[in-house]
This record gives sequence, structure tokens and C-alpha cells, in this order.
Amino acid sequence: MAKAKLRDFDDLFKSSEQMDDKSTGIASLPIAKLQPFSKHPFKRYSPEKLRELADSIEERGVIVPALVRPLDNGMYEIVAGHNRVEASTLAGMDVIPCDIREMDDDTATILMVDSNLQRETVLPSEKAWAYRYKLEAIKSQGKRNDLTSAQLVPKLDAREIVAKESGENRMQISRYIRLTHLIPQLLDKVDEKKLAFIPAVELSYLKEREQKWLFSNLEREEYFGIPLAMARKLKGISQNGLLTEKKIDELIVAKVQTPPRQVKISHKVISKYFPDEVTPQERDSVIDRALEEWFRRHPEKSNVVPLNQDINATR
Repeated sequence: MAKAKLRDFDDLFKSSEQMDDKSTGIASLPIAKLQPFSKHPFKRYSPEKLRELADSIEERGVIVPALVRPLDNGMYEIVAGHNRVEASTLAGMDVIPCDIREMDDDTATILMVDSNLQRETVLPSEKAWAYRYKLEAIKSQGKRNDLTSAQLVPKLDAREIVAKESGENRMQISRYIRLTHLIPQLLDKVDEKKLAFIPAVELSYLKEREQKWLFSNLEREEYFGIPLAMARKLKGISQNGLLTEKKIDELIVAKVQTPPRQVKISHKVISKYFPDEVTPQERDSVIDRALEEWFRRHPEKSNVVPLNQDINATR
């Protein structure tokens, strides 16, 4: 069984001459017979970018066929190419070239995730759900095929496989997956960079009703800059069963009314990297991006308490 499973995945990258009897090949399919992938965490292109793609399709056609798999109801599920299908509709097309492949749910999920993670920009929420879906699919494959088999990656568990293939470390994968336990309203604030990533991970341990109380309070105060220390405090109070709506209100109001801490950087350091003509706003933006990239590369230095075993659980 393990051998057959691995061939299913490898077949996705074969030429038409190499395809086996599980592959139907390239065919033009009516767009009306295509349906989105059931678990697709990636947002569609903006209207402007979608219009650009539609214009390109009108001029050159669809260069790369959409990847689809046949369903029992006569429809086809899109595995890769959701934006191509939508842009083709916008361009007035009724049919689109498709690469039709038979594949099981787990293989389709893994390929859907991997193809979309190649995008230039991927939001935290997209990574969070993508890594979770891929982890669950690999675990499911392991139950059927024995993950320690030589046909798969030996001595690596599912989370390590996701980390290795994504270029992230294992802890960062775990942090992203924890974000899937946030209510959608808070996860949106992470995407908008109003709620910082690491504090958001800590807040993901709050119960759903507690997160709703927190969001309502933050929205009322127009304040989402929760520092790590406060996120940890909220998590600790929640785990002790003592977090109430009133307590959240007291903590947030006190924080909002406290003047922000001033951080000073010497002129010697500033002048080393920024010429005089750079505005304070431009300087702050560069520093913010540089720190974000540095902590992404060195998450172990982010002063976060190591996440316990609960981080590996999914609800």
C-alpha cells in the first residue's frame, strides 16, 4: 500500500507520456462543472490582480491548466488553479483546460497546500490553516501506510515533515497551527498586523467565549496592540479558570490608559544605517520589517516560553 500511495503523489509531476491509468490527462472542461476545493484556506486574488489575470487570459489563453480531480457526482474539484478558473470566468470563457488526475483526499490536500504556499505573499491565517490541513493529511497517510516506512521519509514525524518541506522550523509550524484556534475576528487582526504574531499564539489558548469577550473589548477600545506579557497573563488566568469579562475589561482599560513605553535608539546607531533625508516614518517601517524578518529567522530568541505539548493538539 505504501508504494501505491507514493506513486499517486509522484504522478502529479509526470509528463503526459509518463502518466499511468489513474490519470485522465489534459481536457477542456466546462467551468460550470468545477467546484472549489472543500478545504481551501487561501484567499482569492484582489479584484485588481484578478482583472490583470483575466486580461492576460483574454490575450494569451490559459497557459497552465488547472489541476482537478473527478468526483462521484460528475463534478470536478479544483486542487490547484482557483484564481485561473475565476479569472477565466471574468474573461468570458465557458471552458478551461484542466489536468485531470485521480487522487485521494490526503494527496489532494497536500498538493493543494504545497501549490499555494508558492505564492509571493501568504497571510498568517493562510499558513496556519494550510499547515494544519497538511499535517492532518500526512498523519492520515501515516495511519494507512506507516510513516516510518522507507517509502516515506524515515525517522521524521508528520510535524517535522511539514517543517522540512516548508522551510520553517518545527516550533514555528506549531505556532502557526495554534493560530487556527483563534476566533476568526482575532485571526483577521493578525493578518492585518494589528495583533502581533507571538501574543496571538498565547491568546489562542483562551476559550472561545473568552476570546469573544476579549475581541469585543479590544474593538470598543480600538486597541489591538496586546503585548506578550499581557497575552501570557490572560492565558494564565484562563488556565486557572478565573478569566471573566470583567477581568478582561480591567486589564485592557488599564493598559490603554498607561502611557506607552519609550524606546530610544542612539543617533550613532541611527546614522549608521539611515541617511538624514530618511523620514522617521520610513525609518520606523524599515526597522519594523527588519525585526520581523530577524525574529522569523530566529524564533528561539523571541523570549517566548517554550510551548507545551498542548500546542500539538488540534480541536
